[in-house]
Amino acid sequence: MEKFARIIVGYHGCSQDFSDSILLGKTPIGDWQKSQNVYDWLGEGVYFWEHSPQRALRWACDHFSGNGAVVGAVIQLGSCFDLLDEDITKLLTETFELFRESFEAAEQPLPTNRGKEKKLRDLDCAVINDAIDRLAGEGMVYDTVRGAFLEGDPVFPGTTISAETHIQIAVRNVDCILGVFRPNM
Repeated sequence: MEKFARIIVGYHGCSQDFSDSILLGKTPIGDWQKSQNVYDWLGEGVYFWEHSPQRALRWACDHFSGNGAVVGAVIQLGSCFDLLDEDITKLLTETFELFRESFEAAEQPLPTNRGKEKKLRDLDCAVINDAIDRLAGEGMVYDTVRGAFLEGDPVFPGTTISAETHIQIAVRNVDCILGVFRPNM
């Protein structure tokens, strides 16, 4: 992890039981389970909304039948595969070509993003995981992945500003989670 990497505040949507467990220390931060769904937007990791506790709570309530909660976290991004960095998106473009070629050679169809508004991001997840795995083989290890997403309806006619635009973080190395707190919401 880079010694002086940027520190951000993130919010994790979860069940009330998990929130209580991690905040009371019953579940150590090091035991936080990474999401490994094939459709995760940024590949595997523990997911956080950057500076958006209300968005995390809405997601949690939708996914935990009204029993949703939010855990705030102080996160050191460390070595970040930041999709807001043009050098990283260039790497991702190059990796996609290798990824595509491997599927063509195996005569297999590429994964595709699917669902309403393409929110099930099978292709994005597979390519990001592949890129990070390839780079790890070259000695470049990434602690976190960060990306911005335009989501939702336009906030007014003629704009490209979307109602649910957000920055998401996938923490791959849980040592980057420096501490947790209960957000004042």
